[in-house]
Amino acid sequence: MAAPILPGKLSQWRNFLNELNTTWKDEYLASRKENGVRERAYLQTTPNGDLVIVTLEGEDPEGAMQNLFTTNDAFTKWFLTETKAIHGIDFSEPGEGVLPELVIDTQEAVLQH
Repeated sequence: MAAPILPGKLSQWRNFLNELNTTWKDEYLASRKENGVRERAYLQTTPNGDLVIVTLEGEDPEGAMQNLFTTNDAFTKWFLTETKAIHGIDFSEPGEGVLPELVIDTQEAVLQH
């Protein structure tokens, strides 16, 4: 999925990454392990602003994404508050346009639209 970094929020996003790697590292890694996914994130700078591109790899990344956003522990509450402030997206309310839509899967040789 791709999520915009709101104007002026790049520094806050970098602080968020620091918190994931320090204060919340154990909880962060445990949540991904419990959901059977490997998460990777990329910063993409464009002329229209910065984006974070996140991939989840595992048996059921869509199910894992939904589980990650509905857990009610302190880490998840912090994570959702921060991501809403940085990206302007409330991942706890997965509605239209929040989760990505698969449109190409070269392994299945299917182009969907």
